[in-house]
Amino acid sequence: MENLPSLLRPHALLCPSLPLAPPLNSRTQVTPVPRRSRHRGTRLSTSAVAAKTTLRTKESASSDAFDWLDQWYPLAPVCDLDPRAPHGKMVLGLNVVAWHDRIAGEWRVFDDVCPHRLAPLSEGRIDHKGRLQCAYHGWCYDGAGACKFIPQAPALGPPVHKNSKACVASYPCVVQNKILWFYPRTEAEYKDVLQRKRPPYIPEIDDPSYFTAFGVRDLHYGYDILLENIINPAHLPYAHKGLVPKSSVVDNDDPGRYERSINSFTVEYDQEGGKPIKMKIEEESVTGFLCAMQGGSTRFTAPCTYQGTSANKVAAAGKTKAWFIVVALCIPVAPGKSRIIYGFPCNSGSWVYKIMPRWFIHLNENSVLDSEHYLLHLEERKYGEKGLDNWRDACYVPTSSDRMVVAFRNWFRKYCKNRIGWATSQPSELSPVLPKDRLLERYWSHVIQCTSCSAALKAMKALEVALQVASVAVVGFLAVAKGTLVTSTVQRTLVVSAAVLCFASSRWLADFIEKNFYFQDYVHAEH
Repeated sequence: MENLPSLLRPHALLCPSLPLAPPLNSRTQVTPVPRRSRHRGTRLSTSAVAAKTTLRTKESASSDAFDWLDQWYPLAPVCDLDPRAPHGKMVLGLNVVAWHDRIAGEWRVFDDVCPHRLAPLSEGRIDHKGRLQCAYHGWCYDGAGACKFIPQAPALGPPVHKNSKACVASYPCVVQNKILWFYPRTEAEYKDVLQRKRPPYIPEIDDPSYFTAFGVRDLHYGYDILLENIINPAHLPYAHKGLVPKSSVVDNDDPGRYERSINSFTVEYDQEGGKPIKMKIEEESVTGFLCAMQGGSTRFTAPCTYQGTSANKVAAAGKTKAWFIVVALCIPVAPGKSRIIYGFPCNSGSWVYKIMPRWFIHLNENSVLDSEHYLLHLEERKYGEKGLDNWRDACYVPTSSDRMVVAFRNWFRKYCKNRIGWATSQPSELSPVLPKDRLLERYWSHVIQCTSCSAALKAMKALEVALQVASVAVVGFLAVAKGTLVTSTVQRTLVVSAAVLCFASSRWLADFIEKNFYFQDYVHAEH
């Protein structure tokens, strides 16, 4: 779609904004949706309130309300999950741990808590037998969540490790589209939920003729803000000025923007290239909506999946046309926090991206996310003051460019009552406004979660140290070799130049590392 390509051309941009929380006037505490009981015993996990959950599910069905616990949620791209270690994540208020069960050759998702003393299993390790081991006291668990070994229990004593209280709650999970998904219930009746319901499937991601480079980022604004922002292409040339390409397409249906000259029309856009965007909502239901746009369509599949698709995929004679789609998975983490997993499957120039390291692709994408982060962080708090129930009165949205935003807010109000069905009790208030150095930091929000960026950072730091050592070594060589190996002025000049070049390179690299892997401010007035 014309607006999509210019909006989210592969690896050239990216827009986030969506957490779900209580109405925004008071951010009143959300009633947690009951979670799951431990998979084989009487003990309840932090997700347990099974009886109440069943009642809520029946009520939801009767009122056509959106059931937040009857959904699949993405955890991370598999390429960013090291199978040698456990990975802790928060989704829907749940703390979970993903780990690779090498015995079964599958990923597992457990409650991130050891039943012994409630230590986080994500801080543990995979032991020599392929079991998940708690780092606190060494208790070990198999792929089903059963405790297999308690070091402190006598070998010939009672088999206390077989007690149901020693089990860890295990969630249904599946790898689809190269992403690990999990279902936030652990009751026995949901064990085979995959046969009834699967995560949204995007065939292009698995198509070998397409290339997809995934990215992930934790954000300091809620799920509804993230989603509202993602589905709003009108903000791109302004919030991301200088970071995303301008649209060069002329809108012949908007004659007021043209001034007739002798032989042609001259387009009268503003400097940033903003223009009207025609949208038409064609499908709406509890599962999401479909919007037709100039040059294609976009679909929101509740609760997480946004997909923008170009109008044409195949050209004449059956030849594949340059084509791409935009995929953004908007994940509710906690009130005022969300996570985005994104990718741009494309079959045009994919060879370029195949030889380009993923960390390099992420540089601009992280800058795009940074450029709007502070705006959305403050916007969410303004929404809170007005109240989400009063969103339509508080916000003036008169143009077609806002139709998807209105459609989402209508969906959120009608089917969710402007609330997210958190799986655990959550704070009733948002945090105070955070300073920019915390909002825009990249290390914890992205780098540590990205295998490519983590490896690049490690290599660059090693290179920085090597350059500094080289500069000192060259100066030392000059002092030692003066009058022997280095006898002429030209030789001394070359040696000194080499030392200066190494030192200057190390300083440039240090600045590059700081700005691209830790923190770089984005000041709109300077763009």
